[in-house]
Amino acid sequence: MRPQSLSFALLFLFGCIASALLSAKPNVVVFFTDDQGTLDAGCYGSDDLLTPAIDKLAKTGVRFTQAYAHTVCCPARAALMTGRHPQRSGVNHWTQGDMNSAKGINMALEEVTMAEVLKRAGYRTALFGKWHLGAHRDYGPKKQGFDEFFGIRDGFIDNYNHYFLHGTGFHDLYEGTTPVKAPGKYFPELMTERSLAFIEESKDKPFFLYFPLNIPHYPEQAPKQFAEPFKDMKDPARKSYATIMYATDHYIGRVVDKIEELGLRKNTLFIYMSDNGHSEETGNRIRVDNHKSGHPKGHFYGASGGGYTGKWKGQKGTFLEGGIRVPAVISFPAKLPQGETRDQVVTSMDWLPTVMELCGIERKKDDPKLDGHSVLPLIRSGKAEPGYGDILHFQWHTQWAVRKGAWKLIGRGTKASFLGNVNDEQPERKNYAKEKPELVARLLEMHRKWAKEVAPK
Repeated sequence: MRPQSLSFALLFLFGCIASALLSAKPNVVVFFTDDQGTLDAGCYGSDDLLTPAIDKLAKTGVRFTQAYAHTVCCPARAALMTGRHPQRSGVNHWTQGDMNSAKGINMALEEVTMAEVLKRAGYRTALFGKWHLGAHRDYGPKKQGFDEFFGIRDGFIDNYNHYFLHGTGFHDLYEGTTPVKAPGKYFPELMTERSLAFIEESKDKPFFLYFPLNIPHYPEQAPKQFAEPFKDMKDPARKSYATIMYATDHYIGRVVDKIEELGLRKNTLFIYMSDNGHSEETGNRIRVDNHKSGHPKGHFYGASGGGYTGKWKGQKGTFLEGGIRVPAVISFPAKLPQGETRDQVVTSMDWLPTVMELCGIERKKDDPKLDGHSVLPLIRSGKAEPGYGDILHFQWHTQWAVRKGAWKLIGRGTKASFLGNVNDEQPERKNYAKEKPELVARLLEMHRKWAKEVAPK
């Protein structure tokens, strides 16, 4: 064969290989941070924080300015995993925390999770981090599509002794349903090490890694090296929060670096989001003697309250924008735009249908109905209307919110209490409820109909 022909053949071969790699099912990595505030990343304007890994994802992807998760941990995670309103799966109150306690609320096994969808499409699946959708041994990650699970079955732990700290406490670190004792070892480091090993082991076939960090959620414990850049910061609350956010970003960065080291970046889809706004739970202390964690009565483990929401009012536990509007990025340079921003509404329910479309996966006929919508049309055109029209619904226990256009009605039980406007110069500061009773009545009726429709059958 002549040199020119050989060169052409090699170029053709390499082109075919590259094309095959891009047409293969992409790896999927989902980062879900815990209590990260609405604007708490450099790419969202927080220039006093260090978030190089999150900022890098934004530079290589699409950043959303109007992304919604939920008001607290459990419903946000149910929505992310199922693409459905969390009420449908029975997640409308705190789920069971201690695996060894009496059976409580656990996400229904009839739900089809992102892990189940990807697993039946040939993916290897793993969750390393925080589950918080029910701790009972007959439920949980390995019952809903995850090949591997290492982490906490409930909501938060002391990162060094791995005990849940509310009440009298209980140990919460598991390999599947097997307790893991590793006193003194920093949990985010442990879950990251497991994630890196999983990526290495799975590099030759498609994999799904769900990486739900339990930070910056309280207790705001971070290894000392992460505090050094903020030693001169004056505000102690922001200083504590900046430190734990730097640690959070560091562990995200290690996963991204591993993907790049193995040459998998072009065929890996990254999704990053927070589960709710920043925490103002600043009064948490051990209230009893002989706490199971070993911490003395009076030991502080609350949040610093150092999150940042800019003009938005609210925080975790509220349906104001600062409680439910969160940072979010999708990065897949091989197929999606880079360094762009979208201002339309997206929610945590949208990631499952988006992943399915990018991976070429169809839902089965008997799969539950999705409430989320693929965001690919929006990403690609920059002009597509959100799949929700101009209506959003949220509910947690007896509290709820419905938004139509710029108007948001917030209530409890059967009564509405606050009507705010997200387009005001100072959003949601003024209560328009008395001025606009007809609008209140219309929105209240919309909520009632929705609540009836999503209630578990």
